[in-house]
Amino acid sequence: MTIDFRTALEKRRSIYSISKESPISDDKIIEIVNHSVKYTPSAFNSQSARVVILFGEEHNKLWDITMEALRKIVSAENFPQTESKINSFKAGYGSVLFFEDESVIKGLQAQFSSYKDNFPIWSQQSSGMLQFNVWTSLELEGLGASLQHYNPLIDDDVREQWKIPAHWRLVAQLPFGKPTEAAGDKNFIPVEDRVKVFR
Repeated sequence: MTIDFRTALEKRRSIYSISKESPISDDKIIEIVNHSVKYTPSAFNSQSARVVILFGEEHNKLWDITMEALRKIVSAENFPQTESKINSFKAGYGSVLFFEDESVIKGLQAQFSSYKDNFPIWSQQSSGMLQFNVWTSLELEGLGASLQHYNPLIDDDVREQWKIPAHWRLVAQLPFGKPTEAAGDKNFIPVEDRVKVFR
């Protein structure tokens, strides 16, 4: 789909109502993620991003893991709301898991000690850009998604389930699927209150 970048920014929204359908093939989804991973910038060209894509039953397992982890910490009184929320993610077609490779970050800290405190920050910034790139690219292909953060609650179970290397740190989860409802209205603070220009 061809669309200008500014329109793409506007179209990317959090979509919570999704189905187990996709308007594009699994191979196309994988291609989108691979392209984003390859071309998203990173400090010192560290390329520390790591990604796992889950389809079908593997996707379902992620949200079953999340549900059981939350069941241990959410009261029985409040759990129905939590259960409904997790089921809305499980109702999707797939999930993208975003990780950062801590061994890369630690290696850079050792190599460039004067910047050591900045490398974890730069890693997060790069991960955020990657999440946005994948999310927006999927949106442009007709998929709805929302960004979730159930780490570190699910980290150990995710690592065990998919044999994730210990030095990959889970950062975010992106469930996606065909939208079944549009995003609601969004309020904006006046941009003049957020941007200062001097010339």
